[in-house]
Amino acid sequence: MRELSRLTMETRPQGLSPDGVMWGVVGESVTENNTVENIEALFKTAKENDIQVFISPHYYFPHDHGWHFEGALEALMHHVGMFDRKDPLSVEDFEGSGADWLERYKPYIEDGETVVSNPHKVYGPENNDLILQLRKRGIDKVILGGTSANLCTEAHMRELLEQGFEVAVVKDATAASIVEEGDGYQAAVVNFRFIANAVWTTEEAVEAMKQSQLAVVPM
Repeated sequence: MRELSRLTMETRPQGLSPDGVMWGVVGESVTENNTVENIEALFKTAKENDIQVFISPHYYFPHDHGWHFEGALEALMHHVGMFDRKDPLSVEDFEGSGADWLERYKPYIEDGETVVSNPHKVYGPENNDLILQLRKRGIDKVILGGTSANLCTEAHMRELLEQGFEVAVVKDATAASIVEEGDGYQAAVVNFRFIANAVWTTEEAVEAMKQSQLAVVPM
């Protein structure tokens, strides 16, 4: 990745709790990668170095359950109520739900500085305002991490690259389902290596952020 002149960190820190409905298939990967702690290290370093943080959340509202067709995992997420919210205009029962952030992340996300975009609905940011928010701040380089390596993280990586951003994926600040059909994390890592501008460990990403002298165009 070239000089980190207009840099941000973007992540989706949902679905990482052992109490979550998907822990049975993602827990092994989250634990092995130290994903929860590594995402927190990225948050902490970004805040300490005045690097803008963006969240691209995944929410489903009641009207989203009226879809007439879904992919395999979409159908599962709708069935188990993953990321469900009661209403787009209300946060009733949001706290502590599957759509909420982990408590340890809240000081970083709810500090009045982090940008939480509109929700994405399938995997990528094509239908939310993440890219608009990045463009309006003159940002062209993104450090990317998040919950689901071969789905949301990879989809965000692909779209950001198509939109002309430089993207470094932090490979141990993500995780994926491990099921009978295969290991989603290993599938994603192969594609990260083929496609991303850089693939870093959390340690490498932290060092890169610390060395960056120019953070992001302020709001």
